[in-house]
Amino acid sequence: MSLCDDCIKGVRHEGTPSGELKRINGVDCYVATPEGDYPKDKVLLFLPDAFGVAQNNKLLVDDFARNGYKTVMLDYFEGDAVPEAAYETLIAGMRGEKLASLSQSFAPTFNIGEWIAKHPQEIVRPLIDKVIAALKEEGVTQFATTGYCFGGRYCFDLAFDNVSKVTIVSHPSLLKTPDDLEKYFASSKAPLLINSCPIDPLFPIEAQQLADKIFDDGKFAPGYKREYFDGCVHGFASRGDMSDPKIKAGKEGAFKAAVEWLKKYL
Repeated sequence: MSLCDDCIKGVRHEGTPSGELKRINGVDCYVATPEGDYPKDKVLLFLPDAFGVAQNNKLLVDDFARNGYKTVMLDYFEGDAVPEAAYETLIAGMRGEKLASLSQSFAPTFNIGEWIAKHPQEIVRPLIDKVIAALKEEGVTQFATTGYCFGGRYCFDLAFDNVSKVTIVSHPSLLKTPDDLEKYFASSKAPLLINSCPIDPLFPIEAQQLADKIFDDGKFAPGYKREYFDGCVHGFASRGDMSDPKIKAGKEGAFKAAVEWLKKYL
């Protein structure tokens, strides 16, 4: 049976992924399906960070399924995700406030600027659209999105086109502020949840406050909420040092907020 409205199964920090790798309309995906009864006409699209179909992200996908939502994560990098070893370098740069540019954060072993150039919107978005088209043929009529870092860009794009019914972004990147925030307000009907933190050069405090100014206090009729997790850094909702109590609490809190948002609006 599906979970009751008040029941939330929490996020796990380690374990063995239980979903399956599938090709959907030619696109590699990781799919987790709830046990028992669940709404077959609804799918949560999990749009991952630059590390793609990695262990942490698989576990998150599984945990959304444990809460009653069939969840599909796309490998829109087509096997060319950022090496996970690069994460620690990036976070060290953020904590020390030495992040002059994304490219410098990974130097000399990995050039993130060159990597991003290999995965532009004109390549990534058609892959997402192919998966959505195939899922529609299977009877899916309602889509929600949860996007982490890189994936947050595409949550916004799908909301602009009103493809998605619900939007959740955690420490999003590649957004243009205020342009994308204002466009979302003007064109989207999808309730928006933002999971944010204090140390995030890609969606800094100024952008977070601007989002509140545009959407909050009931101004955005579909619904808006921004969660803020003190002591956390960019990437906390999908990966991070679980020995740090604040980061651990941030990851758990962001997941709980996401499930509550889905239960309210999907």
